Amino acid sequence: MSDKILLVDDELTLLETLAFNLRAAGYQVVTAGDGAAALEQARAEAPDLVVLDLMLPELDGLTVCRSLRQHSDVPILILTARTGELDKIVGLESGADDYLTKPFSLGELQARIRALLRRAGSAQASDELRANDLWLNLVSRRAFLEGKELVLSPKEFSLLAELMRHQGAVLSRDLLLTRVWGYDFYGDTRTVDVHVRWLREKIEQDASRPVRIMTVRGIGYRFEG
Repeated sequence: MSDKILLVDDELTLLETLAFNLRAAGYQVVTAGDGAAALEQARAEAPDLVVLDLMLPELDGLTVCRSLRQHSDVPILILTARTGELDKIVGLESGADDYLTKPFSLGELQARIRALLRRAGSAQASDELRANDLWLNLVSRRAFLEGKELVLSPKEFSLLAELMRHQGAVLSRDLLLTRVWGYDFYGDTRTVDVHVRWLREKIEQDASRPVRIMTVRGIGYRFEG
């Protein structure tokens, strides 16, 4: 069976054009023209990937994205006419995996879709995360550094796994709170800082001069491996 894509956009011409071309490329495609319909289609169709416009009637794309993330890890590619960095950060913090700025080429869209589906398939196929001499077993929830097992709390393990899954990407404190502590957690973002400090003490040679978990001032953290 080919991968199923949920395509969400209120511009009918664009929606039909993209749907036609993605079907021609071998994908199954279901469509929605507003945010409420997108959530209904996602529940009914269980897509392998969602291509989601931000500017939607009924419910905007960010709200749809957050709602999907409450019960699904489906890859989400956001389409946006906004080019500002803040808008892109907000989209990623809402749970999106990637974004594409309008106007875009069909070739670029298909390349992004292939990359997200490949990444999702690799994540499902692998029970481990590795970065040089640091590796995590996601099934047993055990962590090893230079062959020696680390003693990590459940939240430390989940935080490290989230950082390693997105190696090289900047993850904000709010996003980490959402992904690791959950959507119903209303704690202070300093909770993230404290757990990062504890992790650094366990995986860095010098916790005061980290080379694995880097601070991005004013935003959050980036895992370098």
